[in-house]
Amino acid sequence: MLLCVRSPPAGGYAIAIFVPTIGSAGEVRYRQINQQQRIYTGARQGTISPQEYRDIQRRQAALEAARRRDLRSGNGLNARERYRLNQRQNELSRTIYRYKRN
Repeated sequence: MLLCVRSPPAGGYAIAIFVPTIGSAGEVRYRQINQQQRIYTGARQGTISPQEYRDIQRRQAALEAARRRDLRSGNGLNARERYRLNQRQNELSRTIYRYKRN
């Protein structure tokens, strides 16, 4: 669930708050948001090329699809699903690190 607060008319900051609907999925989702921020920062600074950006975005989308699929399969994420998603996030994090420093 996403809650959005509108920015003030004088031009301020917009606030978006992500609220996980299931507790065990929350840490996975928040980590994805953090990684997305790292990706955008790298792309904005020019340390991640457009081709690398597309690759990372594709992997991020696949990870999100797997998370949603796992959530639909039952009552939240079980230990195996959390472990598997964490491993994929670790791999994606290493990829982001490598791309930002090559």
